[in-house]
Amino acid sequence: MSIPSLIEADRRHLIHPVVSYRAHEARGVTVLESAQGVFLRDIDGNELLDAFSGLWCVNTGYGHQSIVDAATKQLARLPYATGYFHFGSEPAIELASQLVELSPASLQHVYFTLGGSDAVDSALRFITHYYNATDRPSKKHLIALQRGYHGSSSIGAGLTALPAFHRHFDVPLPTQHHIASPYGYRNDFADDAALISASVAALEAKVAQLGADNVAAFFCEPIQGSGGVIVPPVGWLNAMREACRKLDILFVADEVITGFGRTGPLFACEAEGVQPDLMTVAKGLTAGYAPMGAVLMSDAVYQGIADGGDVAAAIGHGHTYSAHPVSAAIGLEVMRRYHEGGLLANGIARGPRFAQGLDALLAHPLVGDSRHRGLLGALELVSDKETRRGFEASLKLPDRIAAAAYANGLVFRAFGDNILGFAPALSYTESEFDLLFERLEKTLDDVLAQTDVRSAIKGSVEFKRTAAA
Repeated sequence: MSIPSLIEADRRHLIHPVVSYRAHEARGVTVLESAQGVFLRDIDGNELLDAFSGLWCVNTGYGHQSIVDAATKQLARLPYATGYFHFGSEPAIELASQLVELSPASLQHVYFTLGGSDAVDSALRFITHYYNATDRPSKKHLIALQRGYHGSSSIGAGLTALPAFHRHFDVPLPTQHHIASPYGYRNDFADDAALISASVAALEAKVAQLGADNVAAFFCEPIQGSGGVIVPPVGWLNAMREACRKLDILFVADEVITGFGRTGPLFACEAEGVQPDLMTVAKGLTAGYAPMGAVLMSDAVYQGIADGGDVAAAIGHGHTYSAHPVSAAIGLEVMRRYHEGGLLANGIARGPRFAQGLDALLAHPLVGDSRHRGLLGALELVSDKETRRGFEASLKLPDRIAAAAYANGLVFRAFGDNILGFAPALSYTESEFDLLFERLEKTLDDVLAQTDVRSAIKGSVEFKRTAAA
């Protein structure tokens, strides 16, 4: 098809995720044609440095022939194997074994899904089954964080705490609740310990309000992704896990974004020795080369489900493509590249360069905050650095930032509340980071040069930038 024909066919037929349909029809699609390393190429031949790993997922970078070969070999050998009727496949069994070996010790069982949303949905179904099977049917209420993201399934979208995922979808459900995000930049805690204490207190208060016998679980991302890359202080995750233990509720770590080296270790829970009851993963599991996610489950939860009621009865949860052999073969090769291929080590080694590049942009007149861990980070844009006041939505600053970045050959996430998200691949080199920050600073400068943006900033731009530097 010609380029105009592709754009028109997309406009007429292809529904895109999380977008205004009318706005997309008016704008038209940007067709991506190919990718290699950390660069994308669109159908018009524009080369773009990907600073977001696709959608937080292409942790390896693009074009690894060994991953393609693993998929091709499995396609030729066994392209599909159902997990129903007691069937299975070698790569899926091997991948489950590796995940158990490498994940927190509390997690001993794996259920494979197609991605993050249905991993969360599966976790919710398992939790419901577990409490019913262990004669605690009143434990139905769920607690998550404001600004959290736990997918867009019919139930999981209610745990997500972003307005677009609730509007006209009749969620959150009455059993779904949210407590304050550990958002240091938008609060005035005396120190990290005060923030951690406030989070624990908020969880305890919510459980007390609902009744401990009615609360099933607390869900959280170790670092909140789509809510604006909210990075809690070290110690927060462990404190929340211990609070759940004392409150007798399950602790669910949603590592769909933070897993597979994104924050440094293979899983963010490792950094604090946190042992979840369940953990959801996806994205970096196959580095985006094929769809796959998983729920990792503790033995206590597994045994509670397995022994509940009639032990001969089937547990009625499943997917046609659960444990798909091609996705699993890709996952095995991706895991090999993380470890034997040195990608995890490279990601850890490059973390300080990434942090330095983001922090340096605090001197820019548009930037109020820089936050990061490993190769996951964000800049928050403000019109007044002293008061941390953002920009009016009518200015449509995220759209301007995204357009300027594209013009400068750079792709990242411009969130709707003036936060810029970054998730570069673990394969980034020093020179690619240099290019990223060169293009990013030019993007910020280009937007700052627009008269209405410049006039929205408190005080003299030149003075503020000189003083910040």
